[in-house]
Amino acid sequence: MAEKSKLTKKDAELALKSFIESVEEALENGEKVQLVGFGTFETRERAAREGRNPRTKEVINIPATTVPVFKAGKEFKDKVNK
Repeated sequence: MAEKSKLTKKDAELALKSFIESVEEALENGEKVQLVGFGTFETRERAAREGRNPRTKEVINIPATTVPVFKAGKEFKDKVNK
């Protein structure tokens, strides 16, 4: 990444960390982050459900939760599937 952008490794690392922090902050605030041609980061709600402890087969309750999701954009998918 540093070579392609002609940045020092330190500057490239700082830029990437800043980007990741910005995406995390947006998702924490319930916002969607769309990078045209690349994809979209968003959150989704997972409902509470019953599961099983694989070791004991005991039924356990899994609470509802919010999870981060990435959906690849068409251009990105097309490049990967060349």
